Amino acid sequence: MLAKQCNRPRPITMHSAEAEIYAQSELAKTLYHIEFGAVRIYRLLADGRRQVVAFHIAGETFGFEAGNVRSFFAESIVPTGLTVVDLDQDGRYSSQLMDLALREMIRAQQHLLVVGRQSALEKVAVFLVDLAERQGDLDVIDIPMTRTDIGDYLGMTIETVSRNLSKLRDDGILRLHSSRSIEILKPVHLRRLSN
Repeated sequence: MLAKQCNRPRPITMHSAEAEIYAQSELAKTLYHIEFGAVRIYRLLADGRRQVVAFHIAGETFGFEAGNVRSFFAESIVPTGLTVVDLDQDGRYSSQLMDLALREMIRAQQHLLVVGRQSALEKVAVFLVDLAERQGDLDVIDIPMTRTDIGDYLGMTIETVSRNLSKLRDDGILRLHSSRSIEILKPVHLRRLSN
């Protein structure tokens, strides 16, 4: 949507799965709009561990920075097509982009609450509800990220992520079609767990 505001079509750059889009400490010159695919934003910790701080899916824009240097790494999770988002004529972001940046800030603050205070089952429920909402509240949601990615995002091990997805399945709340596709059978129950 945002990348299509200018009159001329924007070229799509293709990124294979696990491709670096930008690195921490690079100059931040560009915002990106995801035409298809998904992106993870992360930082490498001093001890070598990875902390995923955000996922972006098709239709979303990413790359906002407070300054002119990248604070995080960005990688495609699956094959991904990106377009560059244009600045306005004064070299600034439009009010629509600023609104998106503020929503991303609120999502980041909510993520801190999830990681810091809820049980593992509640964390997984919040993650699934958020992803479903971002995909249009579909009953069957696409999960482009791996269980490891989800664990690095929620501050859990891959085993804990898998165990809690299995619990939600066993409780009849979810149906796991595959590792990349989940059907929400009882959305009210899942939302209740996420609150």
